[in-house]
Amino acid sequence: MRILNHRITRVAVGILLLGLVVVALLPGLTGFTSLDGTVNARLAVINAPIDGEVVGSPQRIGTPVSAGEVLATIRNERVNRAVLASLRSEHRTAAARVEALEREREELSRLRRQLAERLEIFQRATIASLEQELQILRKRVEVARAQDLVAKVDLGRRQDLESRGIFARKMVESAQAAGAATGGVLDDGRRGWLKAYCERHGAIHVTRSDNAHAKAGNMNNGLRVSSGDFIAIFDADFVPYRHFIRRTLPFFSDGTIGIVQTPQHFFNVDPVQSNLGLENIWPDEQRLFFDEIAPSRDGWDVSFCCGSCSIARREAVDAIGGFPTESITEDLLTTLSMLNKGYKTRYLNERLSMGLAAENLTGYFVQRERWCQGGIQTLYLHNGPLRGPGLSLFQRIMFLPMSWLVQYLVRFVVLLVPIVYFWFGALPLHFTEVADYVSHQVPLLAAYFLLMLWITPTRYLPVVSSAVGTFAAFRMLPTVISSLVRPFGKPFKVTPKGSGNEESVYDAYTFSWIAGFIVVTALGLVVNIVPETARIQGAFSPIAALWAGVNIVVLLIASLICFEKPRRLFQAFKLDEPANVDGSPGRLVSLSLEKAVVAVPAQTRFQSTRLRLALDGFAPIEAELRQATQRRGDISRPGDMRRYYLHLHFDLDGAERDKMIVKLYTGRYSQDIPDIDKVAVSVNLLLRAFGRTRTA
Repeated sequence: MRILNHRITRVAVGILLLGLVVVALLPGLTGFTSLDGTVNARLAVINAPIDGEVVGSPQRIGTPVSAGEVLATIRNERVNRAVLASLRSEHRTAAARVEALEREREELSRLRRQLAERLEIFQRATIASLEQELQILRKRVEVARAQDLVAKVDLGRRQDLESRGIFARKMVESAQAAGAATGGVLDDGRRGWLKAYCERHGAIHVTRSDNAHAKAGNMNNGLRVSSGDFIAIFDADFVPYRHFIRRTLPFFSDGTIGIVQTPQHFFNVDPVQSNLGLENIWPDEQRLFFDEIAPSRDGWDVSFCCGSCSIARREAVDAIGGFPTESITEDLLTTLSMLNKGYKTRYLNERLSMGLAAENLTGYFVQRERWCQGGIQTLYLHNGPLRGPGLSLFQRIMFLPMSWLVQYLVRFVVLLVPIVYFWFGALPLHFTEVADYVSHQVPLLAAYFLLMLWITPTRYLPVVSSAVGTFAAFRMLPTVISSLVRPFGKPFKVTPKGSGNEESVYDAYTFSWIAGFIVVTALGLVVNIVPETARIQGAFSPIAALWAGVNIVVLLIASLICFEKPRRLFQAFKLDEPANVDGSPGRLVSLSLEKAVVAVPAQTRFQSTRLRLALDGFAPIEAELRQATQRRGDISRPGDMRRYYLHLHFDLDGAERDKMIVKLYTGRYSQDIPDIDKVAVSVNLLLRAFGRTRTA
């Protein structure tokens, strides 16, 4: 008790109780005692009143809470509406500002486009003006260069070449009148009469000791005895027009041009025209190439030299070591060799010369077999389309001899398909119905024929053109095969020309093949049409029957080509000029080197068959009247019963003959067929099939 009553003891107990009281009251005064705590009533009372509505029930005083825990949520709709209205107002202001900026941007873009357009127009106008001025200057430069070239060639011709004795010192009078360049005759035949003719007319006759490398070797021999900067090449049967040099030489102002080739036109009809009886209504066979294909190739810079009627740059010829001798078609290989060195061949589609086409089927096939073999030979040569350096992929493709390799094989297969089907039942395509052929093949064939008629309306008819190709296939397909197996097995062979075709002969070899195909095809068709004898009955039979019928028609037309018609040596030109026969006026309608046909009024009479024919520019010509006719109308020419046609024969020599050569063969007349009369072609073929003949 004394301890408890002791003063110190009492003080210690009091302090202890005071500490306990402080500890008990501390949470209420501070609102927390550690990281966690309890709801502090004092703070709650101090923060009241609240502007708004407390959502839910607040936690009770003394409830323990965690750090960051929400004690109460207060919602005030008035404040929220005010804030929302303020935000909406700010949003509208911002949207209006954005819209104004967009309008401003569009206006700036529009102004920029207008400025760009005006700038482009100004640039185009300025550039066009500059280009026009540049083009004019270039043309002036080209003209000046061309004039320099012409002057240089003329100077060389008159001085250097003449002094060397390479070109004629004086022209034959016909060539003088034509204004043609003079040149030596490269005669591998070493003909005495030709040498005498050249001496008589002041021309130079060039020969060599052998005929090595055929035509290419002959031309290389000519290069060794000449020195001109340009070499014009003509086969002996071609006559250049007076303006040949002036029309071709300006192309050489472009330093990349090595050769300029011009088309080959002919003053006689070829065997196809003559044997089909289509002399006056069907173009010669080479018109499709020279008038349509060659200009198209020139547009892609893949023209090629065809030998005659061309002019070459000597510098380019020297660059390839002279005219190539590896192939029998030195002209095509010359173009390829020049392409290897960067020189192009340009094609000028303008009639600047005329010559002789093959006069009979023998010459026709000699010429085409040489072209075919020479084209295939290029596949094996180091300067050909496969191995030659400097050629683009497109040039390599375009110089492949695909025409020779494909066309005759395809035509042969076309003839075989119905035969194989009718006799053996073999189908060209399996799992194919008639509807498939009609829906796939008919549109393709129709598109092909219509395209050809559209592109070459005056050079192509499907049936006649197919017949010509089929006729050639029987002789050319063996040549294709032999050229692939032994490309260098046959030597160069000159196309025979200048002999005419005055006898009726026929090609027995080709006709035998054609007749055999006609018989086999017709028998197969007949056998399978008759139900009792039909061997094949299938969905393909109607198509095979139609196919066979077309083949028979094509073969029948092709068979007509096998029978050669007699033709005169000198082809006549059609014309319409004034003439006078023994004082009686008339119209000259046909003229050749040995014959004239003059139309005179029906009442005209003569005392004798020996008449004097007066033509402009000629002394009176003594002629013999051998026939007088009144023309009845036919398909190829209109009838005229009101006039007599006098067939006058004469024999010119010396200067008068030269004048007639100039008149006929230097550009005034041609044998061109401007358009194809399809009805006339059909009727003339029918008449020819029944033996109609007329000397061309």
